[in-house]
Amino acid sequence: MTTKNIPLPRRLAARAAIGLFALLVACNVVPPPQDDPTRYFVLSDPSVQAVQGPAAGAVRIGLKSVRLESYLKRREMVVRTGNNEVEFRDFRRWAEPLDAAIGKVVRLRLLGAPEVAQVYAEPFPPDQDRDYDVSIDVHRCEGSQDPSGKFSASLSATIEISTAGASPHVVARKRFTAPAGAWDGRDFGQLASLLSADASALGQEVVEDIPARN
Repeated sequence: MTTKNIPLPRRLAARAAIGLFALLVACNVVPPPQDDPTRYFVLSDPSVQAVQGPAAGAVRIGLKSVRLESYLKRREMVVRTGNNEVEFRDFRRWAEPLDAAIGKVVRLRLLGAPEVAQVYAEPFPPDQDRDYDVSIDVHRCEGSQDPSGKFSASLSATIEISTAGASPHVVARKRFTAPAGAWDGRDFGQLASLLSADASALGQEVVEDIPARN
């Protein structure tokens, strides 16, 4: 019997059965699981050893929360490709908020300084006597690519130190820019390490700018 001799309803039913079979086969083909390509990075400064216990006659510091530029308030790591252009690397992320990570490294650097007795974190309890409060505004903390195609780590911030108490006044305010550290543009673990060193240098800059306690 030729196809032409098969009644139309039977031909349609056969085609529907074939289509249904193909659909069932396709549904049973499960793609292999894919590894998550996302990698997470932290800032750290293992070279710093915090001083245990207050040092006699040393300075007591209140470290306020680090403030970030708006575009840095995200987990994706940033690479600046021009004066007004940045890229967010979706699969290369910070494992913790960047402001908290920078504050942690700065605090460790302060605690490692012999002239610093104690470092308090904001919010400050009323019974914590402090000599100076430190504010840090971070403008850049990212990878950077110059017009020639070379990559580097880039961190810059404004440091403000003021007296503590009921009538505070500013005693020091300066812009800090870390020297550009060469980066290969691919190894984000290396970038995190370079930015860790920059954050530690930022903390050291704070130490050097704090007036001696009389």
